[in-house]
Amino acid sequence: MRRGRKHNSDEADVDMTPMLDIVFIMLIFFIVTATFLDEDGIDLTQPPPPPEDLPPPPDQPRAITVFVDARNQCSVDQRSTSCDRVTLAVERLLADKPGASVILRMDERSKHEILVELKDGLDAGGRPTKIEIVEANAGA
Repeated sequence: MRRGRKHNSDEADVDMTPMLDIVFIMLIFFIVTATFLDEDGIDLTQPPPPPEDLPPPPDQPRAITVFVDARNQCSVDQRSTSCDRVTLAVERLLADKPGASVILRMDERSKHEILVELKDGLDAGGRPTKIEIVEANAGA
């Protein structure tokens, strides 16, 4: 009678269950302890228009308007300026008109990157900026 043969195998069987358990425990640990960034977005909610029958108060200075057209060219109070110099131009005008609000008018075809850069630069002075998106003309 022959007894069962012993097979000499070079392969070793490894039980992967404990390693998978550790991986899942680590995954749960990192998910629970992770801190998620709370990023502020840009508020693009349009304010309601003022009543037409009410004139603006006389002691309030006229707003400073920054406009970016469809070709991504900037102007401050209808004076053409480089987009990287808009913040300086607005600060200069604010020195002449203390208390004036700043309105950032953007053509809907302009680059979002310019909107973010201008908004960040203008808000850095502590004065909130109102954003207005201008629709493209049908004939243009």
